[in-house]
Amino acid sequence: MHELLELNLCMVQGSLFELSLEMGYGSKVFINTFMRSKYAANLDMSYQKLQWMGEEYIMEVIADELRDKLTAGEQYSSDALYWIGYTYRYWHFLTGESSKDISRQAPADVMHRVYPAYHTFANPDLAIERLKEYAKDRAAKKKSAKRDREQKH
Repeated sequence: MHELLELNLCMVQGSLFELSLEMGYGSKVFINTFMRSKYAANLDMSYQKLQWMGEEYIMEVIADELRDKLTAGEQYSSDALYWIGYTYRYWHFLTGESSKDISRQAPADVMHRVYPAYHTFANPDLAIERLKEYAKDRAAKKKSAKRDREQKH
């Protein structure tokens, strides 16, 4: 079981992702930009004051500094955004992996695609385990396709 403080940070990140709707940001752009940002990296640290500022303050900082990268676009449902944000942070606490590495394994479009089934799991550990397996399978297929292309030339 994760500590209460860790679960609180999962909820903060879920709420932060939901706030991206109100800001009018395209969900895929917001998620991928945030997860690769210094702000997500700060949340990965064992202690950083940004963690305790709340989602509204974090969004203000992000909106100010990343405004050129955050654009309008397709928006996911509020429930999907909360689940994606929560699950990413939980994944970090479960494995110790960085936000950047997590988002490479499971980018926004993958998280959105699996949301209808995976959000129903009683424990996020199972969703994360499946996402990691899916990422390994995708990487193996890419490697195989690259090898096939190289052999043809």
